[in-house]
Amino acid sequence: MAHPDIDLASFIDHTLLNPLALPEAIEQVCDEAIRYRFAAVCVYPIHVRQVVARLYQQQPQVCTVIGFPSGATTTAVKLYEAQTATESGATELDVVINLGWLKAGKTNEVYREIAQICETTGQSVKAILETTLLTDPEKQIAAEVCADAGATFLKTSTGWHGGATVADVQLLKAATRDRVGIKASGGIRTVNQALDLITAGATRVGTSRGVDLIRQRDTLEEVIE
Repeated sequence: MAHPDIDLASFIDHTLLNPLALPEAIEQVCDEAIRYRFAAVCVYPIHVRQVVARLYQQQPQVCTVIGFPSGATTTAVKLYEAQTATESGATELDVVINLGWLKAGKTNEVYREIAQICETTGQSVKAILETTLLTDPEKQIAAEVCADAGATFLKTSTGWHGGATVADVQLLKAATRDRVGIKASGGIRTVNQALDLITAGATRVGTSRGVDLIRQRDTLEEVIE
């Protein structure tokens, strides 16, 4: 099997962003994250308190999304959402950048928004760039601006407009010269796809298929043995 030395589970942000998710589904993803020792559980802000309670003194981090999925809310709204999530116990915030500002060349506004969220909350911020909607020069600019603003990760995608590619992970890694982590997210369905993204430089993998990826890996290992 390719990439035999990668501890896949430790890279996975186990994600449930279905607006119809019931409390028992949230409980299930938490239990799966504990069982497989995933890096984090990522849910909508409304579920943060439940996840915090279930993951108390457990390994996975509590992650939520801010300005999701468009990034087109005002800075004040994003900041309030981020502060409320932090007060509820979230330790990681996946924030969709304002893509309209980026496209219009308003990089100072993009910078200030991410910097304000980082400084005010003190939490790990993953800036979601929605790379499938950007040109390569725009990806480069977005990566540099968000890293300079204090983001601890750059995240490729929300999954609403396509997903992560090896080329985009490599571009973000080169653009920031390893100053920040890179979260590959969106459309990750196979274990080899996930491992290729990690090999390219992803330090987190966001997926709702975390358990399936682990099972795929285990099946492949059994075949090789």
